[in-house]
Amino acid sequence: MKILLIEDSKFQRIANERALVKAGYSTIQAGDGEEGLRLARKDIPDLTLLDIMLPKVSGLDVLRALKDDVLVKHIPVIVLSGLAQGNETKLAKEGAAAFFMKSEKSFENSSSALIQAVESVLTQSENIVATTF
Repeated sequence: MKILLIEDSKFQRIANERALVKAGYSTIQAGDGEEGLRLARKDIPDLTLLDIMLPKVSGLDVLRALKDDVLVKHIPVIVLSGLAQGNETKLAKEGAAAFFMKSEKSFENSSSALIQAVESVLTQSENIVATTF
């Protein structure tokens, strides 16, 4: 399974990439929203992890663009944020499959929780596809 990680923090990008690779996933990485959109359309990942605070194109605008693009709109997106969000409902309406609070304080717990979120969303996505056919 291939996961696109769109994250401007180099530390978070490397930490998440290591956790994902350790869990058996391959990754594609982007450091800003513009690059993330380009890679999503070029590489067609199985899942996208999307930071909400990004340079060039905001995470919310990236989410909207992904969900408006017929080529990639089927790909589940987990929104990542270091800020407390009160708008998970809004993000879900925009097409996010899940919301995940990232934390630099406890990397081990955060990595484990992120992998659980990824596996949960991928399992749900596979079940939806399986019941559609």
